[in-house]
Amino acid sequence: MLVECPQELRTSRLLLTRIQPADLNDLVAFYADREVTATLGGQRTSEWVAEYLYKQIDHWNENGFGYWTIRDLETGRFAGRGGLRFARIGERDEVEVGYGLLADFWGRGLATEVARESVRVGFENLFLPEVVSFTQPTNLASKRVMEKAGFRYDRDIVYANLPHVLYRLTAEDWRGIAP
Repeated sequence: MLVECPQELRTSRLLLTRIQPADLNDLVAFYADREVTATLGGQRTSEWVAEYLYKQIDHWNENGFGYWTIRDLETGRFAGRGGLRFARIGERDEVEVGYGLLADFWGRGLATEVARESVRVGFENLFLPEVVSFTQPTNLASKRVMEKAGFRYDRDIVYANLPHVLYRLTAEDWRGIAP
């Protein structure tokens, strides 16, 4: 059964819109940024980004949810990408809450805003029993985002041939902490 999540959302400071072909140039700049990609597997070519973009579009088409582009609500400026998507963790498909912002948008709580909204959509719109999020062990800022969004450490994993820490949040636990 295909369940769909909103293709456009507004948080207090952000506009989240379903990722689309028109986002290519913003994503190419995002994945070319050395500082941004330091914890995302490194800089990527424009060809890689184009393939990535169409995989994200296909994910939406096949599953009814996926990554949004993130824009500053006040200025409309591209800030990053994030949302919900399937990720293969070991032998299991999990629904991941992911987020990534340009450095100009770091340190303002915006990643937490995206993570919390993604969690809310996952539980209220998609009726998921649980979601996961993960990062490299050295990415302390991302760990803080996950914890602020209610996630708890689950275990160490290897993802994309790199060590990561996996965090998990169940719908039951979220209902106990949701505002």
